[in-house]
Amino acid sequence: MLKWEPLLDGVRDGRKRAQVPTWRVVRALAAMMLCRLGSLNALAQSSRSRFWRGWLRGDLPSADTLGRVAGLMDAAGVRALLRGLYERLKRGKALSPPWHGLMAATLDGHESHATFRRCCAGCLKRTLRTSDGDRVQYYHRYVALGLVAEGIHLWLDAEEQRPGQDEVGAALRLLERALEQYPRAFDVVVADGLYADPRVFNLLLARGKDVVATLKANQPALLEDALSLTGAIGPTQMERDGHSRSSPRATSRGWQVQCWDIEGFTSWASVEGPLRVVRSLESRTVRRQMDGEQQDQRRDWLWVTTLKPARASSRALIELGHARWQIENQGFNEMVNQWHADHVYRHHGTAILAMWLLAMICLNVFLAFYRRNLKPAARAAATMLHIAREIAAELYSSIPEPRSRAPT
Repeated sequence: MLKWEPLLDGVRDGRKRAQVPTWRVVRALAAMMLCRLGSLNALAQSSRSRFWRGWLRGDLPSADTLGRVAGLMDAAGVRALLRGLYERLKRGKALSPPWHGLMAATLDGHESHATFRRCCAGCLKRTLRTSDGDRVQYYHRYVALGLVAEGIHLWLDAEEQRPGQDEVGAALRLLERALEQYPRAFDVVVADGLYADPRVFNLLLARGKDVVATLKANQPALLEDALSLTGAIGPTQMERDGHSRSSPRATSRGWQVQCWDIEGFTSWASVEGPLRVVRSLESRTVRRQMDGEQQDQRRDWLWVTTLKPARASSRALIELGHARWQIENQGFNEMVNQWHADHVYRHHGTAILAMWLLAMICLNVFLAFYRRNLKPAARAAATMLHIAREIAAELYSSIPEPRSRAPT
């Protein structure tokens, strides 16, 4: 049992004389997220449900109150919820490392929304050329950190990108906080090529963590050296699992991999210490279900890492590099498409961040319930989407029927 209600009730906000307790607002917003309602107004329409009397020990606050209090909410208290859930799952032995023994934290950025019409103090700005001339667009972007355990991707934290700051700057703040709050949660950080940045590498090395980042053109000297050496050295042959989330309508046997694993790169002078580059040239043949035709697919991946071969073999390094996509497939895509995390419940920087963190918390709770509480037979009989709809049905089923009017 997670017993997360005391953690929900520990969140505070900036009001001095609150008529509606903060815990009641937080519980209402958490229920909205778990039921995947998608808006405060949709939540308000369920106010007659008997569920609220038990969950809130009172009436459901209005949509205006929920949005206003979210804009005053203490983000540190919401983050403490995420940390508390992680600690309880860890104590319950629900988080075990994959086969290679390394717990990876995935790091990536996400733009939640963009608009030409509304802005707040936390909005980022950019000028776009349109058919009507140059226009200023306002948007919010976050850097998020997730944990890749065996069979589950767990959200750990998120940080907003502030005006006048680049995405790596926000990632550094996020990593500094994560290294303090989750010192033993992960062994290696896995990130996209944007984070192949000396600030990220040197920070993690100084704190005793390793890093794996996609090697792209933003590090031209290292990329040129890696390509030239892999062209002169013969590859190692191996095979990867053929399952692909990006091709649900195709079947295949598996990826045939040609791997180059080379140590001792010093082309990146701003990073302290030699680096290791792994190149994975992957190919497979898939048969499309729609027309039965076979199609050849090829992928060429390069990663730069601080991991030594004694700690992570070539096969393990390739799996770690591909694990970065879990923050996209099981993270952002799930949050946006199923949990309405990109919806602007209130256009205020604190409110947007608080809602994002609450969505992360509810997704963690739901995944823990589905994968650790339900029996295998129940999971085989019902998808996660079906279980989510049953949760929402519980809210609506307790709404009393309207009284019928007497005929006039």
